[in-house]
Parts: sequence; structure tokens; C-alpha cells
Amino acid sequence: MSRELEGRMHDVRGAPWRAAARRAELPVPLAHPPAPLAHPLRDAAVLAAEQADLDHATNGLLRRHPELSTAAPARPWQTWTLLLLPPAFVATFVAAPEQAIFILAAVLVLPFFCVVALRTAALWHTLRGRQAGEALPPRARAPDSTPLPRYTLLVPLYDEADVIPDLLAALAAIDYPPDKLEVLLILEITDHTTRAAVAAAALPTHVTVVVVPDGAPRTKPRALNYALRRATGQLVVVYDAEDVPEPDQLRRAARAFEKTPGLGCVQARLNVLNDREGWLTRQFAIEYTVLFDCLLPTLERLGLPVPLGGTSNHFSRAVLEEVGAWDPFNVTEDADLGIRLARMGWTVRVLPSTTWEEAPPRFHIWLKQRTRWLKGWMQTYMVHMRDPAHTARDLGAMRFFGLQVLMGGLILSTLVHPWFYVVAVAELAYGPLLASEHSTLADAVTVVGFVNLVLGYVSGVTLGCVAVAGRGRHGLAAWALLMPAYWLLISLAAYRALIQLATSPYRWEKTKHRPRTAFTAPSPPAA
Repeated sequence: MSRELEGRMHDVRGAPWRAAARRAELPVPLAHPPAPLAHPLRDAAVLAAEQADLDHATNGLLRRHPELSTAAPARPWQTWTLLLLPPAFVATFVAAPEQAIFILAAVLVLPFFCVVALRTAALWHTLRGRQAGEALPPRARAPDSTPLPRYTLLVPLYDEADVIPDLLAALAAIDYPPDKLEVLLILEITDHTTRAAVAAAALPTHVTVVVVPDGAPRTKPRALNYALRRATGQLVVVYDAEDVPEPDQLRRAARAFEKTPGLGCVQARLNVLNDREGWLTRQFAIEYTVLFDCLLPTLERLGLPVPLGGTSNHFSRAVLEEVGAWDPFNVTEDADLGIRLARMGWTVRVLPSTTWEEAPPRFHIWLKQRTRWLKGWMQTYMVHMRDPAHTARDLGAMRFFGLQVLMGGLILSTLVHPWFYVVAVAELAYGPLLASEHSTLADAVTVVGFVNLVLGYVSGVTLGCVAVAGRGRHGLAAWALLMPAYWLLISLAAYRALIQLATSPYRWEKTKHRPRTAFTAPSPPAA
């Protein structure tokens, strides 16, 4: 690492992370000792290097920053809170149901109001940006004389044999000098079908296959960590098997790093190709457009932590390695890494360039993917709230509050949302549930809760309409009215995620992808 980078990291991180670095020198029990490799005919030095890389990929973050690893156990206060809070509420509800409902409503007022406020801010920033012509500027190729850094593309693949031709075509369309481009196709040693499909393809000279030895946990971030040890680029980007990035995305990202001091990551905007395939893909398209075109840019403008998407994250390799790279035990390693970058003083910028991908076309595929995402967000929130005071010092008061609104508010809203319907039905059937609590405070909580509910729907639907209109997909706007039904499905996935968090926290439910010829996919709209 250069002296300049090291000095800058010293300035932005401050004393807490120097102390953490000193603590990291202490021995830490490994969550998963690397599995022994058995290749008797291969050179012992190669085997030793693979073993060391596998150990680093699995246990590097745990060893260096144990307090930031999902593999480390939860703090006692977290465990006891999760164990005692639900039965305490049930006992209160049995003994005094009206008081229990009042307490719950009062507790939920502020988080839900903050979520509404965030959507409103995103709506305002989005409309203001469009009036100023900032939405998605036209693509412009950088002059050939512009010096470009070496770029490594990390492409993790598992059970993706069917999409290898599409993937290679998308990578070939990238506008970047081949002599400064390194593509690493990352395969699991147990995935014989994908390995056979890649072996049968004609690969350019700048494309290399990296085979990850078997081990636990078998997750995408572990594979990325293993391949990162072989990367030679100054900049690194992650693409998934079904991704179709805009051709000039690497050039745009490289210019952003060149012009922005303290930039740790550039997140491209994600959107979907098959938005017209069905109701579920339409809702997914609206949701993705809101997130990447409206919410994340708003978080950036407000200086709040930006949770990364699962693909099209562009990094400075030196920064990525310094912060510990990906957590192999977190099933949404992207969101976690975004928060970790913020805690260590690095900024994230949202790039006005789009990567197109496939939305899950069937409910069972969508449910598994969404369960994994929400489980990972729960893991991320628990990790960064192990020591709230430490996290608050790292982020500062405003960004710490933003973390509560974004991650805590999202998790809470997905779990609580269906109960609003239960309460509404009960009120219609049996009358006001807080009838005996007619006080000024109780009335105020009821009114604010009702206003939150209405504003939540209005702000969500309005933001969905504005977001898709910005992409020229006006036909999707009417479908935004059905977003509340989609939110109920998200709540189902949240409870499934909660169960998995307790029973199989590191289980990775793979999202199956199809060749693009298998669905009606119009050409990506011009950005």
C-alpha cells in the first residue's frame, strides 16, 4: 500500500480503528479451519499457496476485525434481547392487551415516520435532479489518450452453465482496452457443469478461470475473497452471471475514482430486462428502480451510509483489501461492505450507469432470493450494532441515525407491516382496541400511526411512479398501485429469513438464472 493511501486512511479512520488493528494482532479462534486439500500429484508449494488463500478467504476478516465478522458470536445483550423481548411482549399482551398494543404503536411511530421522511427526501431529490437534467446523463466515451488503470472483473459463477454464452457476450461488449483488462471467472470445484461449459467456450486471452477449492461456508463472498488474491488490477468490479453492464461503465467508474478523493466504492445502478414478463417482475422492476435511481443517490447526497447492491460494485483494490474485503459468512456481503466502508471513513458514490439483469420470474425463486437478502440485512445490522457506541463514534451522529432508519427501519417495517392489517381487521370487527386508553397521548399515537400508514403508502407508490417514469417505463406506473400487495410478500420472506437466521444463518439459497433467449427481453433502454 502506498504511503499516500496509508496516510489518508490514518486521517479518515482515527484512533478507534488503530486500536482495532492492534486487537486484530491477537489470536482469534477460526470459525471454519480450511478443509485439507488432497492433490498428491501437484506441487507442494502450489498446494500450500491454495491452502493459505483459502484460509485467508474464509477467516481473513474474522482474524483481522473479529468485531466486524458475522462468524463472531453476537454480544450477550443482543442474545438476551432477542430471547426475552418476544415472550415479554406476549405476556404483556395476555395480561393487558390494550396497553401492549398502545406501547407497540408508540414504539413504532418514530421508525415508520423516518422511513416516510426518507422516501419523501428521495422523491424531492429525484424531481429536483430531473429538473436540473441530472437523472441519467448520456454516455460519452473518454478520449483514447486518457490514461486508464488496470481493471479486474470478478465474476463468481455457481450452477450457471446455461448463461455462459450470454455472459461472455456481455463481457466482450465492454469498452475497455483488453491489455488493461483482467477477467476472472470464479468457479467452485464441485460445480462440474459450469466448469464444463466454461471449458467448452473460446475465452479471450485476458479471461482467466479461477477454481475455488471446496470448503465452508460455500458462499459468493468466500469465492470473491479467494479470487481477489489473484487480482492484479488497481480497480476491481464484481459482476454476476446474468449481468449486462453498459459498455462504458468501467471508463466512467475509473474517471470517478480519479476525480474523487476518499472514494472507496462506486455503485452502478441496477435494473431489469424482463420487467414485462409478469406481475412479480413488474413489481421487482419498480422496486429496483426506486432503490438504485432514487434512494441510494439520496443517501449519497445526504452523506449517509450506502448499502451496496450485489453486483456492479467498483472498488479501489487497495481500499478493498484494507477494509477486509467481503465477509464470507454474511449472505448479503454487499450491504455489509457498504456500511464497513462508511465506518472506516470511505465514501460510496452512485454511478449514473446501468447494469441490466434478470428479475426472478417465479415466486419460489423470488422468495429464496429475498429471504437471503433480508437474512443478510439482519446479519449486517446485528454485526454493526454489537457495540452501538463504537459504531456511533465511527459514523458520527447523523450517519449513525441514518443506519437506524435505513437498515433497522427496513427490517422492522417488513416484520411489522402485516400486523397493521391484523389490527385494522380487528378494529373493524370489534371496535377501537384502545377504547379504555382515551387520553391525549393515546389519541396522538393513534393519529400519528394512521398518518404514517397513509403517508407510507402514498410516498411509496408516488416514488415508484416517479422512478419508472424517469426510465421511460410509463406503463409500469399503474402497477405501482399494487405495491402494498408486494410488500406483504416481502414480509413473508422476512419471517422466513428470521427463522433461517436462527437455524441456518450461513445457508446460501442460490438464484437460478436463464439464458436471455428463454424470456422476452427487449434491448436495454438507452440511459
